[in-house]
Amino acid sequence: MERDDIIIRNAIVHILDSTIGMPVFSDQLLELGPDLNDFLRGHIYKIAVSDDKKHCCFNDEEGFLYKCMKSFREEDIIPASQEISGFLYTIMNQNITIPPGDFFVVTYQTGSIPYLALLKMNYKETYIHYAYSQEGVNYNDIIKQKVTLPSEGARLSEAVLINLQDFTLQLVERKYEINGVKANYLSAMFLQCATELSQKSKLNIITKAVEQVQEKYYGDDFDKAMEIKSVIHEEFTNQGAISVENVSEKLFGEQAEMKEEFNEKLKKYNLETEEVKPVNKQTTKKFEKQYLTTDTGIEINIPMDQYNDKNNVEFINNPDGTISVLIKNINSITSK
Repeated sequence: MERDDIIIRNAIVHILDSTIGMPVFSDQLLELGPDLNDFLRGHIYKIAVSDDKKHCCFNDEEGFLYKCMKSFREEDIIPASQEISGFLYTIMNQNITIPPGDFFVVTYQTGSIPYLALLKMNYKETYIHYAYSQEGVNYNDIIKQKVTLPSEGARLSEAVLINLQDFTLQLVERKYEINGVKANYLSAMFLQCATELSQKSKLNIITKAVEQVQEKYYGDDFDKAMEIKSVIHEEFTNQGAISVENVSEKLFGEQAEMKEEFNEKLKKYNLETEEVKPVNKQTTKKFEKQYLTTDTGIEINIPMDQYNDKNNVEFINNPDGTISVLIKNINSITSK
């Protein structure tokens, strides 16, 4: 999906701030000029292509939000959005750790599929200049704004995209303290849905499990540590996905004990046969290069294709236990 595939149809915003004692519901839709259109489309697109997003589905057909979605009609977006916002405000008002914000309810479509976006834009504190004139004297001052919205370039930490055809959901969320325990209130209390791990979380769990097994059996072996990145990068580059079974085979081969331990770690998350498919380049960017730092303070940054080509880079284990790095076939060097 491209950013321009998102067509905003209608939008309304409500103020959900328990510090002022009540929600402030709007009775009018927003006027969707070019700037606001781009602002909303940009935030929706970032969520849709984010590897932090979770896929989920409603697990209670008697749940409040599910009933709202089943009966939702775009011509009734104003009262429907007020009802949805009121439900969220009740949860926020009972749990003061949940931050206040403006709550955008947006209808849009991609292709022929209609969607509803629920964008909770938590307030930021920023400083702005304030110019005024008094008794013929000009003053420039700096004042703090406590209810600034996230910028267009920011990533929202709390938002939901709902497919209005099959009622599947995509969401990003953050944990807050609920009754003394950190919890995902957005999925558990507001949406009442069952979530999967995000693609980014799955990749982090897989990588961590590999590192733990490698460290247990090989300690701080330099070559083995670099092999992890190389194998994951190769798997993603060649397949467009990261297969747990393929990674396990390439790293551990016939070493049954290591393989079993690796699989046991992933069974806790039901990931032992998973195929992770990140869509955002930033998620896999850390596997594109080998970042090395020597004990003498030298930093080396090697693109993975160069690292894998022994004609260009070679690591030499010296008899005295030290390591030499030989960089070959250099035509020129630039100082930065």
